[in-house]
Amino acid sequence: MGKLYDILLEDVRFEEGLNACMNCGVCTAICPAAEFYNYDPRKIVDEVQTKDDDKITDLLKSETIWYCGECMSCKTRCPRGNAPGLIIMALRSLSQDLGFFTESEKGRQQLALKRTVGHWMLKYGYCLYLEGVGTTMHPEQGPVWDWIQDNWSDLFKKMGANYNGDGPGILRRIPEEAMDEIREIFKVTGGMKRFENIEEFSKKKAKELNMQLDEGIENEYFQHIYKTNNGCHIR
Repeated sequence: MGKLYDILLEDVRFEEGLNACMNCGVCTAICPAAEFYNYDPRKIVDEVQTKDDDKITDLLKSETIWYCGECMSCKTRCPRGNAPGLIIMALRSLSQDLGFFTESEKGRQQLALKRTVGHWMLKYGYCLYLEGVGTTMHPEQGPVWDWIQDNWSDLFKKMGANYNGDGPGILRRIPEEAMDEIREIFKVTGGMKRFENIEEFSKKKAKELNMQLDEGIENEYFQHIYKTNNGCHIR
């Protein structure tokens, strides 16, 4: 049994997700991601089952483990009760812990997620923060989104929202006491440590690529990982 497989066994998601795969391929047949990406959950489970460190290392450094949308369609169809989506979660966490995520284009984008969604959750209590989503970084939002951001105060009042206000209401400001609880949850569950790993290994990769990486999102490395698409991900 390989060392990496032993580490995976310590993850409760891996333990729950892998019973005994018989390689039938139903998970791949039902998988929405497999329809569009070069992605085969059956193959991933098969390679993990070999317990071979080299094969698992290749997975941890690959694009493949970042294609899964975690919809869990695989879980509902597997005749043996496996959940490749949970196995993927465990592989992603291990990739982040070991720094292997920086070896793939999709993996390097973990820094973008940490500095946007992760930052907003820890600062505001929301995984999506209105003022952080502009059309410069999200052109797909279109001119209507620009108009919403220019007029959000009046618009939200008409909708009955309490944007960034005290007390109850949609999009209200989360009390600092509750924010402290959220941060503590991240701490005790290992989320903070994982965020630190993402930052640490991303800085090493930026240095390796001779790219600037400062705080925030307005720096060379962040913009590179956010905008780069090698075009090799879809079928």
